[in-house]
Parts: sequence; structure tokens; C-alpha cells
Amino acid sequence: MSAKRVNTTATARLKQDYMRIARDPVPYVTALPLPSNILEWHYIVNGPEGSPYEGGLYHGKLVFPREFPFKPPSIYMITPNGRFKCNTRLCLSISDFHPDTWNPAWSVSTILTGLLSFMLERSPTLGSIETSDYTKRQLAAQSGPFNLNDKIFCELFPDVAEEVRELLKKREEELQAASNSNNSNSVGQSENRLHPGLGQANTNAQNQGFFSSALTNIFVIVGFAAFAWTVKYVLRNLVE
Repeated sequence: MSAKRVNTTATARLKQDYMRIARDPVPYVTALPLPSNILEWHYIVNGPEGSPYEGGLYHGKLVFPREFPFKPPSIYMITPNGRFKCNTRLCLSISDFHPDTWNPAWSVSTILTGLLSFMLERSPTLGSIETSDYTKRQLAAQSGPFNLNDKIFCELFPDVAEEVRELLKKREEELQAASNSNNSNSVGQSENRLHPGLGQANTNAQNQGFFSSALTNIFVIVGFAAFAWTVKYVLRNLVE
């Protein structure tokens, strides 16, 4: 009976937290419980602007005990990120590693805010790793395609998954267009190498056409002048 009461308390509290997050979302974070188990929540952290995580989508989960809110949850990061190990319980003051520092008044929003804050720091802890900012940016760029392979991610966050697919499609089209442009330039350069006189021949033909036209005009002018002189000469002889 006691276990049932505690479980009911956890469920009621998590439902309340869900409504609170829907009403007042946590900056850079989206979170939802599994439809089949309210004690397991999944979240997405959007890498904040100006950080090495910018552009990244980091999927993770919170696993709450039946005694919540009197005991803290386990926190996991699933997407490779350069800050935390994947699929490993993270040692944070808001996680089950430190039940002595846990405050029952803390909500899911508090937990996710604390997780994001610690992610942006460099303080070491159990479950954290050291990587360069370059590595973090590389992982941020790869996070979207990685998440598409996760069934739960796609089912819980279909809109986000579709945005990732559209972005990947756009990138593929841009790469294809760039590839086609490079191939076209390569063909033109190859033709010039195979027929080096072709361009010069076209230029010569244009020049010859110009000179031929000019020469024709000169002949016409000279002919007209000769005709005028002849007419003038004949008229003068008739007068005399």
C-alpha cells in the first residue's frame, strides 16, 4: 500500500511538472515523458548560440525513482557531445549520485536547467570527458543525423526529426549542385586541353570577319568616289 502511495505521488508530481514545462518551457531544452512510462523522460538540449555546442541537438533521458520527488533521478546523455559520456549515469548535484544534496522542491525544469548549466562549464565530474572546442563543433554538426537513428527520438520528437531530415535534404541538394558545377567546369577545361587551338580559332574567325567587313566598306566607298568622278568628268566634256 505504501509503495502504491509513493508511486501515485511521483506520478502526480511528474504530471504537474509536465504541465509546468508546457506552460513555461526551459530555454534551449525540450522534454517529454514516455507515453508508456511517466517515470522516464527524454529531453533535447539545443546547443546555445556562441557555445561550442551551437547547432547541436543533444538527446538524453531522465529516469525517476518511484520515490520521486523525495529521491533524485538518474541523468543520461545519449547523443555524442564532447562533454559527457554517452549512456552513462552522470554525477551531478541534481542526480542520484548525490541524494544528500537533493531538494524535493526541485522540479524537472530545475533538473534540466542545472544540466544545461553544467554542460556549458568545464568542471570535471564522473561521467564527463575533456575534448577540444573543435571536436564539440564537429559532434554538434553530426548530432542531427545521429539522432535520426534513435527510434524513441523520432517517435517523441517527430517535428524535430522532420526538421533534421529537411536540413539534410537541403545540404544534399546543395552538395549535388556544387558537384554538378564543378563537373561542368572540369569538362570545359578538359575541352580546352584537348583542343587548345579551338579558342584561338574562334578568336581568329571573329577577327577575320571584322577585317572582311571593313575591307568591303572601303571598296564601296572607293567605288562610289570613282563613279562620282566619272560622272563629273563626262558632264564637263559635254559642256565643253
